Amino acid sequence: MKSEPYDPLRLCVYATVALLAWLLGPWAVLGFAGLGFAGYWKARRAGLTRSKCLLRDTRLVLAYLGLLAVAASVAIVLSLR
Repeated sequence: MKSEPYDPLRLCVYATVALLAWLLGPWAVLGFAGLGFAGYWKARRAGLTRSKCLLRDTRLVLAYLGLLAVAASVAIVLSLR
């Protein structure tokens, strides 16, 4: 029985996210952090406590994404001055 070859889709996704972050700077970071935070918030409220994310604990993931959003917001405000 022949299995399907490995599809490195995640690598394409990572490259696309990196490109958007490079082109859009802190706006992209703020957008992705906001989307991630909203997704993890919803998942945590539904009962998810452990994530496949490197940080594992969803509280840590939420804190990390919140910190990214704050940092991106500060960078945006400073760039407008």
